[in-house]
Amino acid sequence: MPSSLRISDTSTTHICKRLPVAEVDRERILSKIDELDSYLSELKQILPRNFEEYQQVEKKRACERLLQISIEVVIDVCNLLVSGLRLGLPAEEDDLFVKLVKAGVFSKKMGERLRQMKGFRNILVHEYADVDDMLVYNALTTELDDFRLFKKEVLGFVEESRK
Repeated sequence: MPSSLRISDTSTTHICKRLPVAEVDRERILSKIDELDSYLSELKQILPRNFEEYQQVEKKRACERLLQISIEVVIDVCNLLVSGLRLGLPAEEDDLFVKLVKAGVFSKKMGERLRQMKGFRNILVHEYADVDDMLVYNALTTELDDFRLFKKEVLGFVEESRK
């Protein structure tokens, strides 16, 4: 989640289209949001004060793992939404975000942010031996708010779908 890719616009003024949302499992989505809150709370408790502290092996591994599973929860929520809204099977994971943007669930900026999060997660999972410590540290210190923005859009959609 390089800061050069950061989304600074926190607006969620996109319009949620009226969709047949009866199949969206609100309880599972809300449960996943609670799970995300738990991981982010843990992460905030162990956030390093500086880069030197981050470089301690146990601190680094804990932060990387909590970032990874937080992003995986985000992807799980997106899967639940795509499935519940019957938007079709995504050909690949990035299609999840495209489908949800087209359906009006997320803003275009959030869709792009989610794509970047997924890419960052893939780096953590598949390139763990070569992860740039400064990249992860910068994500920890500047980009955790993206999770709050994600939750805001999801909860806004869930609330709107109840009407």
